[in-house]
Amino acid sequence: MARAGVTVERLTGAAAELADEVGFGNVTVAALARRFGVKEASLYSHIKNAHDLKTRVALLALAELADEVAAAVAGRAGKDALVAFASAYRDYAKRHPGRYAAARMDLDPETAAKSAARRHSEMMRALLRAYDLAEPDETDAVRMLGSVFHGYVSLETAGSFSHTPRDVEASWSRTLDALDVALKNWPPA
Repeated sequence: MARAGVTVERLTGAAAELADEVGFGNVTVAALARRFGVKEASLYSHIKNAHDLKTRVALLALAELADEVAAAVAGRAGKDALVAFASAYRDYAKRHPGRYAAARMDLDPETAAKSAARRHSEMMRALLRAYDLAEPDETDAVRMLGSVFHGYVSLETAGSFSHTPRDVEASWSRTLDALDVALKNWPPA
């Protein structure tokens, strides 16, 4: 019988908080059971296994991030939308490092198709409409932007930029300026 007050939603939320505190890779059913003061076995009436738990955290993170990006880009276009999108992505990753890592989880195709990952792609493609890119250039641009955003955030949160006095915010701003120029001047095939 399920313990009163323990629900899949509460477990997922607690696992997301745990991911932010100790890292997504350290989220386990045992750690979550300790957090709730219950035996590990009692959680299996709510979740299948550790993979199921991590998948739920990934889906939560994808949805949260999509909501934040959507709110940030609403009513914006061109470079303004690019900066809003990128900054919402970066801010989320800095505030929720474990959830951000969860959002990078490799999901099976069926789960991914039903997740907010599709919203991320749709918003990125909507942002790119201002740059008038046709396929396959649009797909290449989506991949480039995702790579730059993820790369910058990953390096920044790992402390990789601390070896130089250049302000990280200034570099971020210049990176977004450069992306805008690249998108406006996309090379012909």
